[in-house]
Amino acid sequence: MKMELPEIRPEERTPLVEALLAIIQQLLDRNRQLEETVLQLRDEIAILKGQKPRPQVKPSRLEAPPSQQASSAQEGSGKRPGSEKRPKNSQLTIHRTITLHIDDLPPGAVLKGYEAYLVQDLVIESQNTLYRRARYELLDGRSILARLPADVLPGKHFGATLIGYILHQYYNAGVTQGLLLQSLRDHGVDISEGQLSLLLTEGHEAFHQEKDAVREAGLQTASYINTDDTGARHQGRNGYCTVIGNDWFTCFESTDSKSRLNFLQVMHGSQRLYAIHEITVAYWERQELAAATIEKLRRGPQSFADEAAWQAWLLAVGITDKRQVRIATEGALLGGLVERGVSAKLSVLSDGAPQFDLFEHASCWVHAERPLLRMVPYHDAHRALIEQIREQIWALYKDLKAYRQQPDPAQKPLLEARFDALWNQKTDYPSINAVLKVIRDHKADLLRVLERPEVPLHNNAAESDIREYVKKRKISGGTRSVAGRQCRDTFTSLKKTCRKLGVNFWNYLQDRLRRLGNMPRLADLIRERATTQRVPLGQAVPT
Repeated sequence: MKMELPEIRPEERTPLVEALLAIIQQLLDRNRQLEETVLQLRDEIAILKGQKPRPQVKPSRLEAPPSQQASSAQEGSGKRPGSEKRPKNSQLTIHRTITLHIDDLPPGAVLKGYEAYLVQDLVIESQNTLYRRARYELLDGRSILARLPADVLPGKHFGATLIGYILHQYYNAGVTQGLLLQSLRDHGVDISEGQLSLLLTEGHEAFHQEKDAVREAGLQTASYINTDDTGARHQGRNGYCTVIGNDWFTCFESTDSKSRLNFLQVMHGSQRLYAIHEITVAYWERQELAAATIEKLRRGPQSFADEAAWQAWLLAVGITDKRQVRIATEGALLGGLVERGVSAKLSVLSDGAPQFDLFEHASCWVHAERPLLRMVPYHDAHRALIEQIREQIWALYKDLKAYRQQPDPAQKPLLEARFDALWNQKTDYPSINAVLKVIRDHKADLLRVLERPEVPLHNNAAESDIREYVKKRKISGGTRSVAGRQCRDTFTSLKKTCRKLGVNFWNYLQDRLRRLGNMPRLADLIRERATTQRVPLGQAVPT
C-alpha cells in the first residue's frame, strides 16, 4: 500500500500532527510486514499444491556502479582483483619422462636439445586382487592361514584407495550417493547400494575420535571462536547443525534443538564435565538463580564426570524446577569447559543469537546492520535517512577495522563516543528508532574489538563454514540414521580443519585408512599452530 502525504509546513507540525504522523508510519510498517507474510504463505501453499512459487526476479546490474575496491584495483594495476599470475607447474611431481625423436631426419641434422611439453592426467581404473591364502594343518590337528598384507583392511573386501575415493567424493566433492554408486559401477567396481552405504557410515570410530580431539585442541588453544547454526533435518524431523571454529579448526555437531544448553553440550562433545567454581557461580548470579539454590549446589561435590552423576546430584539437593535445573546445568557445563582447559576469557563471536551469549560475547556488525537493510522505505525522506545511517555505520566500521590492525588506546574513548552518538540519535521514524535501540543494547558485544583486537568484526567465517550444510540440505535433504548424521558431522569437520591447516584431505584419508601414521594428528597440528602463531589478548592482528 502506497500513501503520499501532503507537504506539511513547519508551523503546522503541532504535537498532535507529529503523533498522528508517527501512528501512520507505524501502521504502514505493520501493513508492509503483513503483506510480506501473506506473500510467503502464498508461496508455501503453492509449493504444497505442487505449483511454482513467485519467481525471484533480481534487479538488473547493468546500471549498478562498480565497487570502490574493484575500481581502485583496476586503476592501480589495470587488472581485476585475484587475477595475478602464479608460477605454473612448479610444484608438480613428474611421474614419468618420455623422450621423443624424429624417425626420418634429413641428412646432416644436429641435435640441439629438448623442449619440455607437460601433460597432466589421471589413472582411473579398477584393480581387483585375489589373494590365495595358504592353509597348513599342524600335527596337533590345528590349522593356520597365511596372513593378508598389512595394507588390506581387516574384514573389508574393498581396498583403502577405493574406500578413500568413496569418502572423498561423498564428503569432500559433494557427490550424492546415487551418482557415486553409478560412477563406481561405470569404473567396473561391483558394489551394491547397501555396501556403499556401510562404507560411508560404518567403521569410522577412529575418525570420530580424531574429530573429538580436534574440538578439544581447538577450544583449549583458542582466544576466540566463530559460531553459527542452520537447519539440518534428521529422520524426517527438523533439527539443527551448529558449527564452532576459528582460523585453525572447524567442528560441526547436529542435534535436535538449539539453545544455550545445547550449545554448551556441543562445545563439550561426547565427554561432558560438570564443575562448580567461581565461573559457575558468577554465571548463576547473572542468570538470577536464587541464592538459596546456589548454596545448595555448593554443599557437596564440585565436579561430576557425566550427566547421570550431575542429574543425581540435582535430585539429591531437591532442585527439580525446570528453570532452576536449566540454569544450574548451563553454569555447571560452563564451569566444566574452563576445568577442561578452555580460557575463561574466550570470546564467542556470533550473529547475536542469545544462545551464543557466553564467556566474552562478540556480535557481528554485518548482522547488526541487516535490520536497516531489510527495511522497505515508503517515501524518499525515509529512504534517505536509512541510507544516511547505514553510511555512518560503515564509516565507524572502517575505523574499527583500522583500530583492529593498529590498536591505539587513545582512540578507544573517541570510537565509543562515536558509537553512542550514532545509536542514541532520535529520528522522526519509530521504526528506525526501534532498530537503533536494539543495536544500542548490544554495545559491549559490538565494541569487543576495542578490548580484544584479535576478534574479527564479522562472522563471515562461520557463515562460510555452515554453508556446507546448507548445500547438503538442498541437494541431499536430511540424514536417516544416527551413524549417517555422525559421519556427516565428522568428515565435514575433518575436511574443513584439513583445509585450514594446509593438509591435503586425500592424503589424510589414505594415511588414516592405511594406518600409516606418517601424517601428524590434526590436534597436534592445531596446538603447534597455536604456539607459533598465537595472537596475544589485546594485540593487533597481522595483516
